[in-house]
Formats: sequence, C-alpha cells, structure tokens
Amino acid sequence: MIGYVTLGTNDLARAAAFYDAIAAELGVSRMMEFDNFIAWGKEGGGAGIGLTRPFDGNPATVGNGVMVALEARDVEQVQRLHAIALANGGTCEGPPGPRGEGFYAGYFRDPDGNKLNAFIMG
Repeated sequence: MIGYVTLGTNDLARAAAFYDAIAAELGVSRMMEFDNFIAWGKEGGGAGIGLTRPFDGNPATVGNGVMVALEARDVEQVQRLHAIALANGGTCEGPPGPRGEGFYAGYFRDPDGNKLNAFIMG
C-alpha cells in the first residue's frame, strides 16, 4: 500500500551514514541519489525510505506522532537494528522487547529526531 516514506534532514551526510547502516542490515542499499536526496530500497523495486533536505529551504523538523516501522526477519534482527541505530547516532525510544501478544519491537530516533522502529509480528 505505501510506496515509500520520505524523511527530512538538515545534515544529509550525517543522516546518510545512519541509514546506510540500517539499510545494510536489512539487505538493501542506496538505489537513488541526488545532491539533496537519497533513497534506499531494492533495485528494480520501490524505494523504502527517502531522505531529503526540505524543498522549500526551511529547516527539517520532526512530525509529532509520525513513525516509520521497519519489518525485521526475526527477534535477533530487531535487536541488531536497534543497536545499529544507536551506534550510528540514533537515540533509544524504547529497547527491543515484546509489546503485547504477537508483537516485538525496538524504538529509536535517527540523528535528526525522526522516530522509527524495527518490529516483527507473530
């Protein structure tokens, strides 16, 4: 249903390093890159996450209540993604663990403050 998600950044190089590390763990890489925009996803498929300096020239800000959820393969990958995020300038918003029956997730923010999680269902 969702084609891709674009997040704003004020420091494309710093944010790109964060998302390069996350994407590598998920088995994807940069698939599109311009001066002010980078997208990660599978070649021949849709982009998963795009990162951009805002087109209007104003500073990027975090959307309150907005979160991007990254589907992991298993509990161990949720844990690795959370650790990778923190090792690459992210901050913890909730350590990996069960969140009700059948849902396991770890929450974090990227260096610009955008909220993400890694999760599995079932």
